[in-house]
Amino acid sequence: MVLSMHGPVVVGTEEHDDFQPVRPVSRLSAGSAVRTLDSAWLNLALLPGALLQLSSNSEIKIEELKISKDGNETGEAMRSRTARIRLNRGKITILFSGGKNASRFAVNAGETTITADSDSLFCVQSDQATTRLTCVRGKVYASHNAQLAVAIGAGYFQKWPSARLETVAAAGDAAAQVDIVDSLEIGNQLGELQSGWQNRRPF
Repeated sequence: MVLSMHGPVVVGTEEHDDFQPVRPVSRLSAGSAVRTLDSAWLNLALLPGALLQLSSNSEIKIEELKISKDGNETGEAMRSRTARIRLNRGKITILFSGGKNASRFAVNAGETTITADSDSLFCVQSDQATTRLTCVRGKVYASHNAQLAVAIGAGYFQKWPSARLETVAAAGDAAAQVDIVDSLEIGNQLGELQSGWQNRRPF
């Protein structure tokens, strides 16, 4: 569900290149590719507790959205949630609330796979040459070229490709510090939008 947007945003399929404007009432399904153009951004709720902001000149493909329920209508009906997207280019900021259920958020960016299974706030930037991940809250896991995943905690970042296997403290990197400041602001916006969305979601 589209939470809010600014500027030209389009959605379609990569295979057919049939992109159409996104509207505030649009619902984006698995298989959709979403692009933001110059000076545009999009706040999106993929699933309950899985929110993201797509920055300007960025593109994602929604690869999987899945909710498992136990069949009743109580607050504990939801058993698991899975969201998986591919960042083709640009930047995304993700606010993920794992909650008590078995939940998972995965991002593929270049040759890197990033997963979150508990409450976290992080941003990912990618182009054809490099991928950069900065963790702001919680902990995320990243695997590059199918290597063993490394844990990246709050206040640390990693860039690929890199000869360094260990994560780097954001305090010593100007770009990572900007990532953290921007992500905190975006995370607050997404949290406020989530509160309003939970009152009208169809789940």
